[in-house]
Amino acid sequence: MATPRNKGGVSLWRAWRWPGLTGAPLLLLSLVIGLPLAQAASLEELDSIVAVVNKDVIVRSELEREIVLALPEMREKGAEMPARSELEHKVLERMIEKRLQMQEAQRVGIKVEDGALTQAMEGIAQRNNLTLEELQTALGASGIRFEDFREDTRSQMIMSQLQAREVIKNITVTEPEIKRFLARESDSLIERTDVRLSHILVAVPETASSEEQEQARKKAQAIVAKLRAGADFGQIARAESQGQQTQEGGDLGWFAMADVPSLAQEVSRSLAKGEVSNPLRSPSGFHIIQVTDIKGSGPAVISQTKARHILIRTNEVVSDDDARIRLEQLRMRLAGGDDFANLARANSDDTGSALKGGDLGWLSPGDTVPQFEAAMNDLAPNQISQAFKSSFGWHIVQVQERRSQDTTEELMQLKAKQKLRERKADEAVKQWLRKLRDEAYIEDRLAKAAEQG
Repeated sequence: MATPRNKGGVSLWRAWRWPGLTGAPLLLLSLVIGLPLAQAASLEELDSIVAVVNKDVIVRSELEREIVLALPEMREKGAEMPARSELEHKVLERMIEKRLQMQEAQRVGIKVEDGALTQAMEGIAQRNNLTLEELQTALGASGIRFEDFREDTRSQMIMSQLQAREVIKNITVTEPEIKRFLARESDSLIERTDVRLSHILVAVPETASSEEQEQARKKAQAIVAKLRAGADFGQIARAESQGQQTQEGGDLGWFAMADVPSLAQEVSRSLAKGEVSNPLRSPSGFHIIQVTDIKGSGPAVISQTKARHILIRTNEVVSDDDARIRLEQLRMRLAGGDDFANLARANSDDTGSALKGGDLGWLSPGDTVPQFEAAMNDLAPNQISQAFKSSFGWHIVQVQERRSQDTTEELMQLKAKQKLRERKADEAVKQWLRKLRDEAYIEDRLAKAAEQG
C-alpha cells in the first residue's frame, strides 16, 4: 500500500493548511455556486468578483476572510508584513489553487463528514493543550470566526486525501537515493535535544520610516549573503550586529529545544549545523540566526507491527456506507472461520497487498497514514479491527505480530526514506497543481485591475 508520511505537528493557526484557505460566505455561496457566470456577475455590486476558476468564482469577502486567517500565522513566524496589494495577490493565488483542488475532489467523490471533522478539531485543540471551547475562544480573540476555521480544516482534510490519492501514492524512494542522503545529510536525522545559537541584529527604531525599514531589510539580506558565501559569523556579528552579544560574536549559548525563543523555534528545528536563517522580522528589527551546534541522539528503539488488511475504495458508484457494510460482512465471515488471505485476494482494492493475501509486511511508525496507524496500534496480536476510513478508502486490518527493532542503521534508513518521501511529495504536488492550473480556465481580476491601474 502506498502511504504518505505524516508530516508532524499541527499549528493552532494552520490546522491542515496546505496550500489553500477558506470557503465562501454562506449566504453568497448559496447564491453563486452553480449559477452561470453571467448571473454570478450580476452580484458584483453586492460582493465584487476577484477571480473566476472554471465555472466557480471567488469574491472579495472571501478574500478578506482568508487574509484574516493568514495574518496570525505570519505574525507567529515573525514574517515581514508585505504591502496590502502583495498580500492580496499571494492569498488569492493560494485560494485559486485550493478552489481547483476542491473542484477535483468533488469530481472524484472525496468528502469529509461532520463526524470526522469534529474529531480533527478536537485533535487540534488537544495538541495545543486546549479544549474545543477554549480553541474557539482563542480563535475569536485573534479575530477568526470558529466556523471559518472549521470549514477551512474540512477543506484541508479533503485536499490532503486528494493529494494522497492522486499524487503521493505513486512516489517511490530507491536504495541508492537513501544511501546518497545518508552520506550527505545524516545529521539532519538526529533528534535534537539542545541547540547552540548565534545571533545578528539589524535594529529598526520604532519611529523608523518605511525607507529606513527597507534599508535595514536590504542590509540584513546582504549580511546573509556574505555569511552563506563563507564569511565568519563571529567577525560579522562583532562588526555589524546591534544585539547584546556583539562582543561574543553573537553567541547566545545553548538552549533546550523547549526553551528556544519563539522567533527562532522553526529555524532551530529545521536548519542544519552551521546554516544561517533568512532575516526574521520582529518589532526590534531584523534577526539572523545561525545554528552553530546541535545535541541529540539518533533514532531510538522502535516498535514494528506486522499487519495485513483489506481495502475498499470509494468512488462515484461505491459510497462510504457501501464500503463500510461490505467490510462488516467480510469481518463476519472472518469471525465464522474464513481465511483472511483468501478474502483479501478476492476483495481488496489494494492490488499490491491483495496478491499477498493483504500482507503489508513489517510497518514502522510513520509508514502509514495516521488513521491507519491509530487503528492498527489499538489492536492486540491476531485481533481484527472494525471498519475504519483513511484517505485511501475503508479498511479492516489484522495485527499478526509485533517486535522491537534497535538496529541503528536500519532506523536511519527508515528516517532517510521518510525525509526523501516528504521532499518528493512536496515537488510532486507542486507539479500536479501546475497541471491543474494549465488545464483550467482562470481569470485573475485583481491582477487585471493592477495592470490597468
